[in-house]
Amino acid sequence: MGVHTYFKSLSDLEHLYRLPGKFKFQTHTVAAHSFKVTKIAQFLGTVEELAGEKVNWRSLYEKALNHDYAELFTGDIKTPVKYATVELKELFSQVEEQMSRKFIEEEFPKEFHEAYLRRLKEGKDGSLEGRILSVADKVDLLYEAYGEILKRNPDPLFFEIYEEALNTILKFKELHCVKYFVEHIMPDMLAEKFMPHSELRDLTERIIHRHE
Repeated sequence: MGVHTYFKSLSDLEHLYRLPGKFKFQTHTVAAHSFKVTKIAQFLGTVEELAGEKVNWRSLYEKALNHDYAELFTGDIKTPVKYATVELKELFSQVEEQMSRKFIEEEFPKEFHEAYLRRLKEGKDGSLEGRILSVADKVDLLYEAYGEILKRNPDPLFFEIYEEALNTILKFKELHCVKYFVEHIMPDMLAEKFMPHSELRDLTERIIHRHE
């Protein structure tokens, strides 16, 4: 019981695999995803700061590092399913929030409730830090799909995931970090040589043009 349970649960994130039930050349755990999203958010936040924006680094790190902890209670839900409708996405968010609150109230001493209710709640809000998290989360998802496409995984789902991730990133095109990602990072990604290169490049260009 207590904080010991929380510390022990962190190891469980290493055994919680993303996109379960699908063949992948490289598996990804929620623990690894959380680490990568935090590193990506750090870079994106730096881009915003260099552009003159005020970044609340404590909030950004807390949001990024903890954003998928609730998946310990629900498991990883495939992106096309989780975001099929606004109502379904909100329902998943409500379930995760309720289960996180229950866990905190049962396992953490009362003096830590406020801090962890803040840290484990949905971090993708309208704040700059929440929007950076939304982008960082999808950048990592984009790279997960990209890695499978690069390795010639024949499942068309990974093109769907790639498209959904890029569409979501571009919804935040007002952010300096998204402009930087599109103008400086994606060209390097698309310049790599691999079998479905032209198809992926054409898909990317169509998506970007839709958001212009």
